[in-house]
Order: sequence, then C-alpha cells, then structure tokens
Amino acid sequence: MKEVSNMYRNYVLAMLTLAYVFNFVDRQLLIILQESIKKELLLSDTQLGLLSGFTFALFYVTMGIPIARFADKANRRNIITVSLALWSLMTAFSGLAKNFVQLLLARIGVGVGEAGGSPPAHAMISDYYPPEKRATALAIYSTGIYFGILIGFLMGGYLNEQLGWRTAFFVLGIPGVLFSLIFLYTVKEPVRGATDSMKSVTAGETHSFIQVVKILYSKKTFVYLALASGLHVFCIYGLINWEPSFLARLHGMQNAEIGVVLGLIFGITGALGTFAGGYVTDYLGKKDKRWYLKGPAFAILISIPTVVGTLFCQDTFYSLFFLGICSFLYSTYLGPSIAVAHMLVPASMRALTSAIYFLVINLLGLGLGPLVVGIISDLLTPSLGIESLRWAMSFILVMSIISTALFFRATRKMKTDLRMTD
Repeated sequence: MKEVSNMYRNYVLAMLTLAYVFNFVDRQLLIILQESIKKELLLSDTQLGLLSGFTFALFYVTMGIPIARFADKANRRNIITVSLALWSLMTAFSGLAKNFVQLLLARIGVGVGEAGGSPPAHAMISDYYPPEKRATALAIYSTGIYFGILIGFLMGGYLNEQLGWRTAFFVLGIPGVLFSLIFLYTVKEPVRGATDSMKSVTAGETHSFIQVVKILYSKKTFVYLALASGLHVFCIYGLINWEPSFLARLHGMQNAEIGVVLGLIFGITGALGTFAGGYVTDYLGKKDKRWYLKGPAFAILISIPTVVGTLFCQDTFYSLFFLGICSFLYSTYLGPSIAVAHMLVPASMRALTSAIYFLVINLLGLGLGPLVVGIISDLLTPSLGIESLRWAMSFILVMSIISTALFFRATRKMKTDLRMTD
C-alpha cells in the first residue's frame, strides 16, 4: 500500500467526523422540536419515546448488521456516501409529516440511512490509524455526536422559534445531501488491515455474521463491555432526549433558550469529554490496557451525584451546572470502548464488530432509554403532574450503578482475551 501522509489521514478523519456531525444533527433535531411537535400532532410522551428512541433504534441496529457485513467486503467510502444522502433526505421529509404515523415512517428512514454510517467509518479509522493511536482517533470521530447535538439544538431551537418545526427539518436536512458529494470525491478507501501487524493473514478474509457473533461471545470482555455500554447509553439518551422537555416543564424555559443552553452544554462538554476519554486512555493504556475500560467505569461512577444535582436542584443555574459536568463524564466511554472491541478481532471483522456493538448499545440504550422514561412519566402523571418527568428520569441512576459494575467486570477479562487475539 502506498504510504498515506499524516495530513491526508487527518483529512479523512475530519471528513468522517463531519459526516457524524450530520448524523447527530439529523438524529437529535427531533428532540429539541418534540414539545412543538407534541402540541401540533397531539402526541403522548410514550409516542415521543417511540419516535426518538425505540422505533428509530430498531431499524438503525437491524439494518446496521447487513450493511456492516457488506462493508467488510465492499467499498466503505461509497456506503457512507449513500447512507449520508439517505438519512439527510429523510430528515427533510420529516417536515412534511401530518400525523404520528407519517413522522414515524420518516424517522424509520433516518434510522435506515444512519445504519450505514458508523460501522464502516470505525473500520476505516482503524485502517488509517495504528492500535496505539486508535482510541484517540475514534474519540475525535465520536466528538461528532456532540457537535451534532450542539448544531441541532442551537439551530433547531432557533428555527423552531422563528419559522416552525417543519422548516427546521428542511433547513438542517438538505445540507447533508450536498456534503455527501464532497465526501464521495475527496475521501479514499483504505486497504483493510493496513496498520496491523496481522494484515497479511487476515486482511483478505471474510466472515459470516454467525462466525463473528460466536467469536465475540467467546470474548467475555466484549460481552461485558457491550452490556455495560448499553446500560450507559440508556442513561445518556434517557437524559439527553428528555432534558429539553424537563427544562420546559419544570424550569419554565422557552424553546429557543433551551436550544442555546443545551446545545452549548452538550456540544462543548460532550466533545471535550469524548476527546479526553480517548486521549487519556491511550496514554494510560500504554502500560496497562485495562485502563481503556477502567477510565469509563470511574467516569460513570463519579457522574452519579451530578445526575442527582441535575434532576433535583430547583435552581436552574445549578441544575445546568451539574448537567455540564455529567455530560463531560458521560461522554468519555465511546472511543476507548470501540478501541477495545477492535483489539479483540482482526481487521476483516471490524465493521461487523462495530455493528454488533452498536446493535446491543442502541437497542438497550437508544431503544429503551427514551421509551422507558416516557412510559414511566405517563404512568406517574395522574399522581405527580409535571413532576412525573423528574422521577421518571431518575431511573437512570439505577442503570448507572449496574453499568459501572459491568465495566469493571470487563476489565478482569481483558488480559486473557487479548492474549487469545494475539
């Protein structure tokens, strides 16, 4: 393979990260708009949870498996290009919805499109960056989540206030289609296994879904890691997806104000936390690779009091202050976790490994987090009124404790599983 310059390698990482920004602008835009959508379309909290969580996640993860299987054999750059154009178009189409079913179908389309984004991108990054730099590179890529939330919340809140929620979907959906063309013509597909010592043995191999599942299940590190991450993502989406409604109902904030405040909090602290998680664990992991999972475990443990402060502080300033700390700590897990998952398998399995990891964390987290909180909120509303949402969101405290325990459990299996891989 022709040697890739650091400048071009970093350019590809930047382009993949920008694609991920578009991914999360389109995914999280619904969240900042949901109170306006709820009023116009007369929806319940359970229906909002289905739109932003379970239904989207179901199609996102199930389509992710065959797409990732294809990506382990085909051109991943092209797959990302088509996926980016599709989810952007479906975001724009969301603005045409006249009822719950039509909006649900549009969200399914967004989920199907986004299924082809991250697994191929993870695999490309691991082929551009060697093992000792992967957690940092994957963490930089993952900052796209929080920059996407920042743009989605800021622009979505403003456009909703000025022009309505339908226009917000159009304005923020179409640019992704244009970016997909730039991505197609400027990003090159890397050789599989290009940065691995085992590349000559494994780069040309292909594996079935069942084979990869069996291998991953035999690596107990992956099993505990996926479950721990899934429960943590339950907490992330249980908090992020309902925080706009929480601030509107319990703190009396307006939509545009919520968009600015949450966009800045999640965008800045989330991006910093994501980068810090990858950078610090790459540094500590040079001596002991278990720090790739110990780091997220300690971060989640420390975050528990900040969640309490976010939900139960009556003063809006202090509630948002604790939310910022929580967002930083919550976001540290992703880069290290994907890096560990990729350590456990050869290059020819990485896109499918990412897809299986995302299947678990998104069904547990994105699928159930917003939905369970919405259901609990609806059940508690007759007795608690608007306070029902506060207590429904507090369920994530239980999930955080279990997630922490599973992350620590995963660290105990790493040395054995990594020796098996080597």
